[in-house]
This record gives sequence, structure tokens and C-alpha cells, in this order.
Amino acid sequence: MAARTKARRLALDILFAAELREESPVAVLEQRGRPNQDELSAFDHAVRLVRGVQEHRERIDELLSTYAAGWTLDRMPAVDRNILRMGAFELLWVDDVPDGVAVSEAVALATDLSTDESPRFVNGLLARLQQLKPSLSLDG
Repeated sequence: MAARTKARRLALDILFAAELREESPVAVLEQRGRPNQDELSAFDHAVRLVRGVQEHRERIDELLSTYAAGWTLDRMPAVDRNILRMGAFELLWVDDVPDGVAVSEAVALATDLSTDESPRFVNGLLARLQQLKPSLSLDG
């Protein structure tokens, strides 16, 4: 498994745990302590994802809520919600990850970790954000 794929899984674990515990993702990240040997190559990107989602969470949630036709954030499965947050962050704020990679990696996580309907939902919502990206105000 590629380092960034591992990073996304690690970041998703942290974001998901933080939501369940009702804690800051950065706090959960800090509680984890040092990465184990298997996580070492992925750790820096995972930290970047966790911190980025935390920093832009309000705007990310606003965009997801606006463009998830017929779905509220609360109605989405928690794993999907956090995959979408991470995918939206990579898509909209991380310049060294191609847009298609951000979307396909999010879809792969949904395929592996969520419901049968989730990959299509994640793909559709992130593809919509990708399409609108040039016209979106990302500051707030």
C-alpha cells in the first residue's frame, strides 16, 4: 500500500475517532503519540490531512451540506462524512495531490470501509465539488 494511501487511512481513523469521542482531531492525533514503524512513512501526510480538515472544517461542512442533494451531514454515515471531509480538503486545499487522485482515493476508502452505496455517493459529491472548484470561495 502506498504511503499516501496509508496516510489517508490513518487520518480517517483519527477523524472518525475524534468525532465519536467528541474531541478535536488534533487532540486525538496528539494522544496517539509516536507512529509505529508501519505508520512512519505515512505519518506526515496523515498529520497534514487531520490538521487541514480541522482548520477548514466549517467551510468543508458548509460545502458538503450545500451540495449533498437530499442529505444532511447528520444523516450521512460517520465514516462517509469523514471520508468526504478529507477528500474535500485534499481536493480543494492540497495542491500537490491531483484532483482525480483525491476523488479516487476517497472512493477507494468508501469502497473498503463503508456501505455498498457509499462509493457512488462519495464520488458524486466530490466530483461535483471538483467541477465547482474554480468558482468556490474557499476562505469562509
